[in-house]
Amino acid sequence: MSSAASPRTGFASTLVQKGALLFGIVFLIVGIAGFIPGLTMDMGTLSFAGNSSMAMLLGLFQVSVLHNIVHLLFGIVGLLAARSAAGSRSYLLVGGIIYAVLFVFGLFVANMAGAANFVPLNSADNVLHALLAVAMILLGVLLPRAGRTVR
Repeated sequence: MSSAASPRTGFASTLVQKGALLFGIVFLIVGIAGFIPGLTMDMGTLSFAGNSSMAMLLGLFQVSVLHNIVHLLFGIVGLLAARSAAGSRSYLLVGGIIYAVLFVFGLFVANMAGAANFVPLNSADNVLHALLAVAMILLGVLLPRAGRTVR
């Protein structure tokens, strides 16, 4: 029995792959929910991009069409990444870094007018992005690698 990590494992067969799959599914659900009246309040104000969209997912998180599409894309990438341990680890780490950048972006740009503020963000979004960044990076770093043997 080899203790070397195999570059390709079965779909979602390792913990890191299960982590990527879980995040992928959650992002898909959130992306879809952003387009469903009742789950998203003030759908009449949903704009493609910019901070003028006052649509609120679950009455809490400010969303736009672009914001929802990004969630859907993150979900699809998570499902695809779950096919391999290396892809899953990369998805969690890179995704976590992207959400960390988005958190910092939200702190400085969210309340500004102009073209720089192309994603509607509020305080709830900023807190969620910080939590996502920490969770994804920690899972990407801490979940065991495929094929490692424990002695």
